[in-house]
Amino acid sequence: MDDLHIRKQLAREILSAGIEDSDYEMYPATALEPVPAAALAAAAAVLAIDWPQGLAPVAKPIEPAPNPNDALPKCDVVVVTWTVDELDALCDVLTPGFDRDKWYRYARFFAQKYDALIRKGAPANISKRLGSYMPAQIGNLKVLCVKSELHLNQDGKQDPPGQPGNATLPVKDFFQQIIDETGAKHIITTGTAGGVYTEQDLGDVVVTRAAKFRVISEFGKAPFAGKTYKNDWKVPKKHFQKAEELMGKFKENLGTAYVPCFPPTAYYKPNEQNLVPTSSRQPVPAIWLDGADVPKLGKKMPKFHPILTTDFFEFGTSANNLEKEGSAVEMGDAVLGLVVQEMKDAGKPAPNWVVVRNCSDPQINGLLPNGPPSKISQQALWAVFYYKGYGYWTTVMSAIACWAIIAGINDEA
Repeated sequence: MDDLHIRKQLAREILSAGIEDSDYEMYPATALEPVPAAALAAAAAVLAIDWPQGLAPVAKPIEPAPNPNDALPKCDVVVVTWTVDELDALCDVLTPGFDRDKWYRYARFFAQKYDALIRKGAPANISKRLGSYMPAQIGNLKVLCVKSELHLNQDGKQDPPGQPGNATLPVKDFFQQIIDETGAKHIITTGTAGGVYTEQDLGDVVVTRAAKFRVISEFGKAPFAGKTYKNDWKVPKKHFQKAEELMGKFKENLGTAYVPCFPPTAYYKPNEQNLVPTSSRQPVPAIWLDGADVPKLGKKMPKFHPILTTDFFEFGTSANNLEKEGSAVEMGDAVLGLVVQEMKDAGKPAPNWVVVRNCSDPQINGLLPNGPPSKISQQALWAVFYYKGYGYWTTVMSAIACWAIIAGINDEA
């Protein structure tokens, strides 16, 4: 088994982490139970976020509950996420009181259009749906929070007829369906990512208007392989400072442990007594916006510095120089850029889009062993460890950053 195949399997393992039997159910037992006012208050108190007056996210359940085959509701902004940890964090931040079993299941056109495109054993193949969703409101804006069951790294049937070296990509159709049905003018994709800069701490959030397909596995010969997609929307950052203040209250959940061997990140260096940070900075979560000053970096992040979308489990190390190519690495966002660009090329009105990704695993120490190819490397083990340990809390950070962007849109409306 070669390293790329192992990395592909790791990607699918990570994307499926935390799935329970109820997540595969079309009608969870608790989905239609009303949420008492006391439970809503208790849910809001879980994170106790001190939102600015009039801008607190509020879930807006639909009465009566929609059928899974109904169209998505109209909204101003869509926020899309991917994994269980990411979904749980989005629930707690943007739809408090409505956990993932309360979100509405969505299966519109699944049997007719999508099922044949999805490999056997993929989460969407088992659940027979495209995703789940819950409406919310921030200020005067209608927000639709969506959890996708489809994913670039989960679904593809390898080498479809006439497309050798390629794979099916049903999530592309799903993005188009979301845009068409909601009519949203702004689309945000959010969730976890691997840091590529030494200076990126756990919980830092990358906000970028560009995404690049860094694909070499099942999509290595796809027409979009290696392409970068950009969106010149000016992201409102009025509330970024407040977001960083709110994010900072959770920094104790983002600590990096000392280890009695080569440290997992290049940020730590051995001395005669222990492993110590290379500087005295405090790892407080921060927002890295493309084209803007990043104090931790000591300079601007390049304008349109793209998120790197891969078709295998990739991560930044202190030796592979991914920071020169992009701002962080993940497994899906460039698909949205592709969809929006195709809409523009066809002369159709297209939404603004932006990627908001948290650093759930930092840049990994390049001195750690990275082989032999037949086994999972120490570098990959550390990257997986960080994701599984910090996926929820780091996504709380990016969910707050999503709030900041939506609050800024609200102010401009």
